[in-house]
Amino acid sequence: MEPTSPGTVAWSAGGAKGAEDPGRVAVAQAPRNYSRPIDINAAVDAVLRSLELPDDFIRPGERVVLKPNWVKEHDERQPGPDAWEHVVTHPAVVEAVARWAAASLRGSGSVVICDAPQTDSSFDKIREYCRLDAMVERCRADFPGVRIELLDLRPEEWKAVDGVTVAKRRLPGDPLGSTHVRLDSDSEFVGYDGCGRLYGASYDVGETNRHHTGMRHEYLLCRTPMQADVFINIPKLKTHKKVGLTCALKNLVGINANKNWLPHHTEGTPDLGGDQFPASTRRARLEHAWMGTIKARLRGRPLLSRWFVPIKKMGRLVFGDTQSVVRSGNWYGNDTCWRMVLDLNKCFWYFDGEGRRRRTPVRYLSVVDGVIGGEGNGPMAPDPRECGVIIAGTHPLAVDCVAATLMGFAWDRIPLLRNAFRLRGLNFVPFGPDDIRIVADNPAWSGRLEDMTETFGFRPHFGWRGAIEADREAAPV
Repeated sequence: MEPTSPGTVAWSAGGAKGAEDPGRVAVAQAPRNYSRPIDINAAVDAVLRSLELPDDFIRPGERVVLKPNWVKEHDERQPGPDAWEHVVTHPAVVEAVARWAAASLRGSGSVVICDAPQTDSSFDKIREYCRLDAMVERCRADFPGVRIELLDLRPEEWKAVDGVTVAKRRLPGDPLGSTHVRLDSDSEFVGYDGCGRLYGASYDVGETNRHHTGMRHEYLLCRTPMQADVFINIPKLKTHKKVGLTCALKNLVGINANKNWLPHHTEGTPDLGGDQFPASTRRARLEHAWMGTIKARLRGRPLLSRWFVPIKKMGRLVFGDTQSVVRSGNWYGNDTCWRMVLDLNKCFWYFDGEGRRRRTPVRYLSVVDGVIGGEGNGPMAPDPRECGVIIAGTHPLAVDCVAATLMGFAWDRIPLLRNAFRLRGLNFVPFGPDDIRIVADNPAWSGRLEDMTETFGFRPHFGWRGAIEADREAAPV
């Protein structure tokens, strides 16, 4: 799909306060645990009422897509059924949103709950731990005229041993197929010096760089979310090792049909123009050379990769563990990943399921699960942070700026958010930071971003420590 000139409006008003004002964000207090779903449902209803969405935001017969954050079936440090509530969007929040959407459809249309979790996670375990099938059956029983589906959008699932991919299994993927979008000159990677050394989701760096070279920058997206009439993003309130926080903007990584098209960092040390490591030390250069050689030999050979597991363990003793040593672009100097995230949002806002420029703007809503958030080494191994908050808005950037501020971070120190106000092409942000207004049931959260007097004081990922925390004093919640 060849890009066209940036003239199409990606966002439009819908006739009421919440839809007319993309900078309007609602925040509601909620329980600090999920023990009573009825209370979670009440908090979600309250935050959605505060947005004052138009009555026809969702119309009978339409396709509504819900996109949770089901990145992993458990905390990486604690595999098991009791270590996921702070890692993924909780089913109580998903069900509350699904019920609100199904009721709005008034007996016809569809609600599709879907995600493409990390490739080496188990969707079967996510379904089991989160009891997703029971959730879907409850909704189907209460809304018999609405088609309610649960989808794993991934085309394949990888089996990993100690972080090393040793087997791959084909999956059905998105039943509607994929959407190919070329941003080309409108990509945030145009002019980026790291092109040619981009690292994606696997050892096949050649594949990643073939899709991001010169003026060619393209993505392969799942068609179901791209073809929605209404898209409801339901992220988790968490820190993130590569972009600072993972919330509404970053959650679109989960609508991809091939995650190796997504640049995550640039290989090499800073003196060579890379952001893989934070410093150009001898150890970093040695690790880059050693690991690069091994990965090149293992590319496309999952069976041979099993022999790499003990070698990787030995390397961890020499170079340090990823939970305590910065590598793979897991720090505030990552100049790659934010570009990819903003590109994905451009694809979503400006292109439809056929890969053509949208004729009708998509209706968008984000509802953030902040009941129990994740701080520290997110997104896979965060520590739980009981917050008791639900955040909602009709634009992902406004929601993320509010989320970052509530977490105790300075939003303008986070490249993903700061650069979203400076897009080079296909600008999907029709407001400035001063236009963001918060409507909350806690007066300490209401008003402008700079007026917030209570925050949660999240610990950032250790690679971001000292770089994004807010300077100003705010009382802890």
